[in-house]
Amino acid sequence: VATRLSVELALLATLISIVIGLLLGAASVLVGQRFGRFMGAVVNVAVAFPGLLLALFFAIIFGVGARGAVLAIGIAGAPAFARLAQTLVASVVQRDFVAAARVAGVGRFRLLVRHILPNIAEPLIVNATIGAGGALLAFAGLSYLGLGVQQPSYDWGRLLSDGIPNIYVHPEAALAPGIAVIVAGLAFNLFGEAAAKGIGSPVVLGRTPLRALPLETTRPRGHDTVLDVHELSVRFPGADEPIRPVRGVSFSVARGEAVGIVGESGSGKSLTALAIARLVDDPGRVDAARLDFLGTDLLTGNVRAHRRLLGESMAMVFQDPMTSLNPTKRVGRQLAEVARQHQGMSRSQALARAVDRLRAVRVPAAERRARQYPHEFSGGMRQRAMIGMGVMGKPALIIADEPTTALDVTVQRQVLDLLASIRSTDDVALVLISHDVAVVRQVCDRVLVMYAGRIVEDLPARELTTRARHPYTRALVAAVPGMRTDLHEPLPVIPGRPVDPRNIPAGCAYADRCPLADDRCRTDDPALVDDGSGRRVACWHAGEPQ
Repeated sequence: VATRLSVELALLATLISIVIGLLLGAASVLVGQRFGRFMGAVVNVAVAFPGLLLALFFAIIFGVGARGAVLAIGIAGAPAFARLAQTLVASVVQRDFVAAARVAGVGRFRLLVRHILPNIAEPLIVNATIGAGGALLAFAGLSYLGLGVQQPSYDWGRLLSDGIPNIYVHPEAALAPGIAVIVAGLAFNLFGEAAAKGIGSPVVLGRTPLRALPLETTRPRGHDTVLDVHELSVRFPGADEPIRPVRGVSFSVARGEAVGIVGESGSGKSLTALAIARLVDDPGRVDAARLDFLGTDLLTGNVRAHRRLLGESMAMVFQDPMTSLNPTKRVGRQLAEVARQHQGMSRSQALARAVDRLRAVRVPAAERRARQYPHEFSGGMRQRAMIGMGVMGKPALIIADEPTTALDVTVQRQVLDLLASIRSTDDVALVLISHDVAVVRQVCDRVLVMYAGRIVEDLPARELTTRARHPYTRALVAAVPGMRTDLHEPLPVIPGRPVDPRNIPAGCAYADRCPLADDRCRTDDPALVDDGSGRRVACWHAGEPQ
């Protein structure tokens, strides 16, 4: 009788700790980063107190008896579990597969249950069973002190309390409950390890609101414009003043057009794409004078409607395909989630659609591959699966952020050919972010060159190597080795280092590295102006020989 009651109460208290701990630890996912940070501070304060001390405190509040002890031990154990959950959630929430789920329109609760918790299940299970052993010991302690189970009920703590006064006469009455507590604690720990191994889940260690800026100028937009961005900026809080890694970016993309974005690391290319896709997390802030996608103003209106529009009509292909797919879910299920979320398909219909899309992106044996996990795919096939996820609906725009990273040249060519095929077949617009100037020149119609968070030149891709006017664009092109590069000479490099977004100088940000810079360049920042032929450049010495 005492064994049954002890185990039942310990499991119930552990369940309370798990539920409260998960809600507190995942607060940043469920309700946003600001409230999540506040709850994190509360958890840190609570963790500073010993669990048994908290249990005694809450036992007095909830009253003497089994019910009060369950609540006291459950709440006292929640902070430690919340702290663990908070750490594990933070290690997963920044992964690309979570961002892919967000851009697909998956809600916060579904994101937590389907994409985050399965990837942190193993340590949570182990710590939950350890917590059950601790709860069992805490119950025995409270009952021994007279604050837990009361007569006529009995648990191991009550047996121990009654057996201690007669330990010299009947030692078994005191030793048996103590041994039972030790054996049960060890059993819980071993069971947790076995359950975690059975699950076999590898531990893979809210979107920011947009603010509309006043639009000073009105530019006519064509009926075929897919994306129209004007004065887009991203800022993060800094020690003295806000940090602006993206500053006043303006461009548009027409239906079926391929636009490349090039620049050194840290120039703001990927962050611009994330801001457009509503994937910049708090405390980042996205400001824009205009941000239209398929004629819908993303600065105003219903957030849920925006999420559905982005999920159905915008595809995002991230740099690393291994981190872009959820490692605990089969590939077909991950693709099917898009169809179930936005098109209302049944499970079987969505899986059939996923297999069809895998075939469309040239994955061999698509039906068998759909039942496999991401680690069973090669790098090129994982990237194709990510593209397949993007075309589950009817995308009007594909944003590909370094889609050929870490792939060999043959697979790179296949991935780029696949993007070109999708673009030509369905008249899909493409934004290709890359460090490879040669690839962008071959794939894209137009190239945006970014430096220090700004677009410094906008020109046709066919003129990238011959008629570039900005000194930075010319330097990027010159730094790419070709078949005629002299192997006995050092490779051309851009002198100096890229600008730190925390300390952007006055005037032209490229002035300290530019061979044409003069005093005006170091005081006046040139605007990005149109030369009348559709090309734009931000330079006081545009076109001058270096």
